[in-house]
Amino acid sequence: MTALGKFIGKFSRLRVDRSKGAPAPHKPILLLSIITEIEKGNITGNKIYITPELVAQFKDYWHQLVDNPIFSSNFSLPFYHLKSDGFWFLNTFVGKEILLTSSHSIKSFGQLKDVIDFASFDETLYQLLITANTRELLQNTLLDVYFNNAGIFESNKIIAEISNQILHDSAAIYKTRAEQFDEEEVFVRGGVFKKEIPRIYNHTCCISGMRIITNDSIQMIDACHIIPFSESHDDTICNGISLCPNLHRAFDRGLISIDDNYKVLIKAFTEDNAVYSIKQFEGKQILLPSTKDYYPSQTNLSLHRKRFKYC
Repeated sequence: MTALGKFIGKFSRLRVDRSKGAPAPHKPILLLSIITEIEKGNITGNKIYITPELVAQFKDYWHQLVDNPIFSSNFSLPFYHLKSDGFWFLNTFVGKEILLTSSHSIKSFGQLKDVIDFASFDETLYQLLITANTRELLQNTLLDVYFNNAGIFESNKIIAEISNQILHDSAAIYKTRAEQFDEEEVFVRGGVFKKEIPRIYNHTCCISGMRIITNDSIQMIDACHIIPFSESHDDTICNGISLCPNLHRAFDRGLISIDDNYKVLIKAFTEDNAVYSIKQFEGKQILLPSTKDYYPSQTNLSLHRKRFKYC
C-alpha cells in the first residue's frame, strides 16, 4: 500500500464519537481547516499552533458543513483527541507534560491553550499535505466520507465579519455582542484586533514613529487596548492604539498616557539610558489614523488618565 493510500484509509476511518447516532464532525472539520490553512500559506511547517486564523477557519467550516443541532462547535475536542488516530502528536509547554498522561482529558479551550504548545503530523502525512495534488485527494476524502461530497466555499467569512465589527461597531453595540462570546470567539476577536490596529496606523508606533518591515511577516508593533478587554469587553478600533513593545508596557502600567489633545503625558520616574528614553516623547502629538472615525476614544483616554491618577 502506498503512503497516500494508507492515509486516505486513516482519514476515512477517523475515531469519531458515534454515541449520538451520527459520526461527530469535529475531527474532519479540524483536518479540513488545517488543510486550508496550509493551502493559504498560514501554516508553513509541521508545527500546528492554535492560532486565531485556524480557530476561525474551524468555525467557518462548521457553519457551512454541520446542520445537525445535536453537535456543538468545540475546537478543543478534536485538537486534543485527534492524537488517538495515530498520525497527530501533541507537544506541551514545559512543565505541562503530566497533564497529557493524567486520567482526565482536556475539554475546554482555555485548558488546551494552557497545556498545548503545538501539534504535529506524522512527517509522511505532512509531506502529502503540502503537495497540492495529494492534499486535494485527502481533502476530498474527508468531504466524501463525512459530508456527502459537500463543497466548501467560504474560508474567511468569520474573520471578515469580525473585522467589520471592530472597525464600524460602536462600543455599546460591541459590548452587547461580547455578552455572547465564548472563549474561542474572544481568542479569534483578539487576534483580529491585534492585526487591525497596526494596519490602521500603517504598522507604525503612534508615539515613537517606529516602523519595521520584514520579509518574514514579523510584527514589531503591538495593538494596545486603551481600556483592557477584560474590563471593557471592547475590541473596537477606538479602544486601540498602536505601540512598540516598550511603550505598550509603559502605557499598560501607567508610566505614560495621552491627553485630550492627543499629546503624550509622562509620569515622574528615573531613566538611565537617554538613547531609549521614554521621557523624550513628553508633549509629543501622537500619530493618528487617516480616518477620524478611527481616532482613539477620548472617553477611554480619560478613563486611562483617571486610572493612573493623571487628573
